[in-house]
Parts: sequence; structure tokens; C-alpha cells
Amino acid sequence: MTHVNGWLIIDKPLGLGSTDAVSAVKRALRAGGYPKVKVGHGGTLDPLATGVLPIALGEATKLAGRLLDGDKMYDFTIRFGEETATLDVEGAVVATSDVRPTAAEVEAVLPRFTGPIAQTPPAYSALKLDGRRAYDLARAGEEVTLASRNVTIHALTFSSLAKRGRGTAGLLGPVVEGDNEISLTAHVSKGTYIRSLAHDIAHALGTVGHVTMLRRTRAGPFDLAAAITLDELAEFGQERALEHHLLPLRAGLDDIPALLLTPDQAGALRQGRVLAGIAADDGQHFAMLDDVPVALVEVRTQEVRVVRGFNL
Repeated sequence: MTHVNGWLIIDKPLGLGSTDAVSAVKRALRAGGYPKVKVGHGGTLDPLATGVLPIALGEATKLAGRLLDGDKMYDFTIRFGEETATLDVEGAVVATSDVRPTAAEVEAVLPRFTGPIAQTPPAYSALKLDGRRAYDLARAGEEVTLASRNVTIHALTFSSLAKRGRGTAGLLGPVVEGDNEISLTAHVSKGTYIRSLAHDIAHALGTVGHVTMLRRTRAGPFDLAAAITLDELAEFGQERALEHHLLPLRAGLDDIPALLLTPDQAGALRQGRVLAGIAADDGQHFAMLDDVPVALVEVRTQEVRVVRGFNL
């Protein structure tokens, strides 16, 4: 039976936790009679968010942590006029405003939120305070104050999903009453909270707001093009066809160069030895013997050391 090592990209539905998606993959593997392998996800996605959730299988779980450092892309919708405790549709309304910005006003403030910015994560987040999750403290009614953090917004634009103001010629018409939402696309660094970004944009416009829709379209090297739904996942498990939808180990490392090895060099790395006199640029490489991944390695002054070895 095929051993599965690589990535399944799940298009996570609304209301499902990331660990639930991992469980669904394990069920599909069992249904197909696949050998038992480790399964993990490459970065949590809120239950109220949909979209790209990379699931690592087998040896790919050794690389899942790298995805946490990658950039992400999101489509999201801000509804102006009401702020909620959770900064999304789940929480109780904690502030209201009659101010409804026009799309032109929204466009004018976006440059202030592009580039390196400081943001305060939401109280309802998975960050830990004194060993406890912030959202657990917040739900218990405790005051949660999280430290501001520096993140980078590489790009922030009107989304192709953006609603056009009714009766106007395009995006720069007013966001009219009853159509008090705007949709944006953000390309962000790790650690960025879209709910906090939406909150801060609303405040900069002299109003309040919350996120009504959040969809991750890219996580590190993975996007929706390779994603499968949970229904498809279950079907591919039943048909024993999961491996046809598995992206290779290398797909999680498309940002680093390959280092081709001789059989002797591969053997030495597998024993944890250091290779000397290797003509390669300093930095991380994906060491390969023919088509077989051997290790994620670090090259320093022509010396090659194993960072993560693969058991393939």
C-alpha cells in the first residue's frame, strides 16, 4: 500500500476548526486503508474563516512549522457601523456608529495600513497570556490586554469581490446605507490578524466595524488552485485515490533551491555527517538524491549540515 508523504491542501469550510480538518484527513486515510502516518496542519485557521489549510502527511510534518513563517493572502469583508467583542460576526455588539465611509474614503486610508505597521492582536485569539489562551480568558470575562506587535502588510487593495455602491459607476461610488460593507484583499506577513486590521481601518475612518467574511486564498507556497473540499477528501479516501491529490514534500519548500547529491553524499547526510567542500551558496537547501528528498540542509562556507532529515 502506498506510503503517503506530502501535502493535502484543504479548502476549509465555515465553522470547522483546523484540528477537525486534521481528523477528517485521518478518517479519509483509514477509509482508504492507507498505512498510519503522522498528520498535522501548517497553521491554524479560525473556525469562522474559510480557505487554504495545508495539511502535512508523513515526512511533510517535519516541515509544517516552516509554513507558520510564510506570508498569507486573505479576502475579507468589513461591515461598518457595529463593533463586536470578537471583531467578527460571533461576538456581541460592543460599539456602534452612524458613520458610513464611502469607498473613496476607504481607498484614501489604505496606504496608512500598507507596509510595516504595529497592531494589537484581538482579545479573542489563540495567543497565550500566562500560559492560558487569550480567548479562554476573554470568554471568562477577564480583561485581556495583548502587547502590540510589528507586522508587514505587503499589499492591501479592493477585492474583486468588492460590492459596488448601488447606482454608482464602480468602486468609487459611496458605500450606501444598507450596503455598508467593503471587501478587501490583503497580502500579509506572519502574525497578522485580519480582524485587528479591519478594526483599525474602521477607527481610522471615524467609525467602527467588524469582519463578516474571511477567506484565506494563500498560505506560504499553497493556494486555492490545489485545494480540495472535505467532500472530495472523503470521496478520494473511499476511492483510494488520495495520493493523486497529494503535493510532494518539495512543494512546501518552493522558496529554497535544490542541492543534488551523489549516493555517497546522501548516505553521509542520512548518518548525520557533515559534508565539506560543497560548492553551494550559503543558506537552506533541499537536498535530493535523484527524485528522493534526503534532507532540509543548511550550507555555511561550503559545509552542509542536516536541519531536518527525511526518512524516505
